[in-house]
Amino acid sequence: MDAAVEYGTGRGRVWGAVLPGVVAALVLGVGGCAAADGPAAPAPGTSGTGADTGATAEPRAAAALVEVAVSGGFAGVDNRLAVAEDGSWTSRSRSGEVRTGRMTAGELAALRAALEDPAYARVPEEPSGRTVADGFRYTVTYHDRAVVAGDDGRPAALQRVFDALPGGGPPTAP
Repeated sequence: MDAAVEYGTGRGRVWGAVLPGVVAALVLGVGGCAAADGPAAPAPGTSGTGADTGATAEPRAAAALVEVAVSGGFAGVDNRLAVAEDGSWTSRSRSGEVRTGRMTAGELAALRAALEDPAYARVPEEPSGRTVADGFRYTVTYHDRAVVAGDDGRPAALQRVFDALPGGGPPTAP
């Protein structure tokens, strides 16, 4: 056997001591990333705890109905709001603050109606107005279509979507 690969001598000895630590760090690093994605819904057919059904499957996030990203402004915000199909929502700010909640059936119906309005489907994907200094930039993603808007000249159909969002609009607080 080549002395450089043998664990008792040369470089192989160093790798023999380092390799298990590198593998452990990679495994722990990948496992730790999953929790940063936010709260997850129970997998279909499970109670969420797994205790009463014996389920061992990993919980999956609820399907997104709409996602809103807000950037810019005087304070330089970078906030995200995701509303799931079931009406649960999560808002994350640049500062790391996370807020969650659930829309009522009526609120969720109003949001769906605003998103499914034919006028919303005609909202341009890029803003047509001039850029407002220190203004916000909004990106609304619904059914794999992203609409980008600024603070100037927002179409009425997009404003109806904003008005139906949890909290009365996109998250603009720093």
